[in-house]
Amino acid sequence: MTTTTDKGYPNSHLITDIDWVEQNLDTQNVVFLDARGNGYEKGHIPGAIAINVKELKDDKHYGFVSANDLRKGLEVRGISEKSTVIVYDDGAGVAAARVFYVLEVFGLKDRVKLLNGGYAAWVAAGKPTSVDTPVVSPSSIEVVSNERGAIYKTDLQTGLQGAIILDVRSTEEFSGEDKRSNRKGGHLIGAIHKEWKDALDSVDEKGVTRFKSYSDLKRDFESAGVSGNHTIVPYCQSNQRGAHTYFVLRLLGYSDVRPYEGSWDEWGNSDDTEIET
Repeated sequence: MTTTTDKGYPNSHLITDIDWVEQNLDTQNVVFLDARGNGYEKGHIPGAIAINVKELKDDKHYGFVSANDLRKGLEVRGISEKSTVIVYDDGAGVAAARVFYVLEVFGLKDRVKLLNGGYAAWVAAGKPTSVDTPVVSPSSIEVVSNERGAIYKTDLQTGLQGAIILDVRSTEEFSGEDKRSNRKGGHLIGAIHKEWKDALDSVDEKGVTRFKSYSDLKRDFESAGVSGNHTIVPYCQSNQRGAHTYFVLRLLGYSDVRPYEGSWDEWGNSDDTEIET
């Protein structure tokens, strides 16, 4: 099996594997977050604390939860200024990457790691699981939103000189064939299409999905026209898949990645937006 450290990512500190997790289960100031949508009560990595990605978004305003509410959510989970946060989901990484992205936007940049392969990799390796909810000592942390961490509708309408707009939804959503529940179907004018899941290797013999190697990812993005010397603006429906691509590009060392937080949920349902099909 190819390990995380074998894959050559420039920002390899942002991703970890099951061996590292096992060695650090009891390490002080390491906090594990379980971002799966369900299943926590039936079993999780020992000591992990559940987090729901819905807590991180203000759906009414197509934005993030307030800094104060996020701070409270982190503090009750024992996350402090000294914490390293490990986040995982079922394996594909969408929920985990959403947590990763929001925490980076609010000041925890380079302090969050995503578990490659997620809970599926942990279970497939025969590692211990727990049904106990850990007792957490509340912490104290300061969070401040980075205004350059996201792009908003007005930014796109004003114009982002030299930016690459990256639509990471399915081909059908990009073309407008699949409108989902939106009023409009299609994509932002000039957007490049690169589906988020292209960053993942095929499911292995144990049912585990991991990220592709650095060389494969770099080749794939460059072939799609995604260059690291531009501002990259990923978007999807609600910026969960967009956050996944944010994580991948951060892993690859791209220095200016700013997802469109409102994504198609906002753009595809607004009267004042233009689209292509």
